[in-house]
Amino acid sequence: MHKVLLVVLLLSCERIQAQIKTDTFTFSFEGKRYSGLLDSPTQTKASALVILVPGSGRTNFVESNGYYKLRTRFAEQGIACLLWDKAGCGKSEGVFDYNQTVQNSASEVIAAITEVKSRHITGAEKIGLWGISRAGWICPLVITQYPIAFWISVSGPDGEENFQYLLEKNFAIEGRSKSQTRKLVNEWRKGIAIARHGGTFEENLKATEDLRRDSFDIYLTGGSKPTREGYLAWQKKIETGEITFDDKTGLQIYVPDFDKVLSKINCPVLAIFGDKDCNIDWKKTRALYKRTIGKNSAASLTTKVLPNCDHGMLQCKTGGIREDLTNAVSPPEYYTTMLSWAKEKGFTSSASVEN
Repeated sequence: MHKVLLVVLLLSCERIQAQIKTDTFTFSFEGKRYSGLLDSPTQTKASALVILVPGSGRTNFVESNGYYKLRTRFAEQGIACLLWDKAGCGKSEGVFDYNQTVQNSASEVIAAITEVKSRHITGAEKIGLWGISRAGWICPLVITQYPIAFWISVSGPDGEENFQYLLEKNFAIEGRSKSQTRKLVNEWRKGIAIARHGGTFEENLKATEDLRRDSFDIYLTGGSKPTREGYLAWQKKIETGEITFDDKTGLQIYVPDFDKVLSKINCPVLAIFGDKDCNIDWKKTRALYKRTIGKNSAASLTTKVLPNCDHGMLQCKTGGIREDLTNAVSPPEYYTTMLSWAKEKGFTSSASVEN
């Protein structure tokens, strides 16, 4: 029995490897050399090329062969695939910057596209974007600056800071009562307000005492304590307008006039959400997409909500950040939704889409 299963797995791996050819890919941006991977289908000529735009945090795509299943599924349908490691990650040069602006990230993507075009890579006649989480701010900025054939948005945020929603959802999962959650979130908001209005580091610390003592907040910060230097640097960015806030909600704005940016998108868009996403308010984002992209006659919008899926599209029980997802997988519907949509829109060169 075990031998039969092993043979089946080996044959499956050989079939997948036969569908995809992976080469290294490098390009330059702001004086740094970025290193990534370029996949090409081997069974058919590439009909399109999709660029994978990651969310927040460090990457290690080249060494770990990241997003391999997603890339092979695209390749099986005749879509080439490109991704690269962020600055200071993997073999990419420079220093990793967690606070890299989404505007700068968009320029980075456009630099990669320019390199792809200069090499006349097969499939580059139709370049699409796949992006998760933070990429939901980056991809629209790219689309408004460069002709993009399609956009697949996974767990995309709305126009404002999502951290309040993350705290509210996860505090509840962590067992905090409604009153405790309200108190802790209010401390977080008050800390921001103090910084925005010129308050001191000491005032900020005093206003957020209970929040900083909470075990979940300690988990999020890695136990690191706030510093005066860090606070003053953050406050300076607020004073200079590098960081802006919505006066009504008090939340940070990452893309000014984001609704107007989305309204300018004129390509097919597929937006996928997980109904247990505790990082972003997916209902709010879906509504935003519908009243912007969905109202544009030059675009088309398709939305899909997958049950029992978290922010990373893994099947889960709670969607909480600390849930054990060691053996978690994405449902087959996640992949078939993307590939069936791509086929419907004419971006694949394969006749079928399998689970």
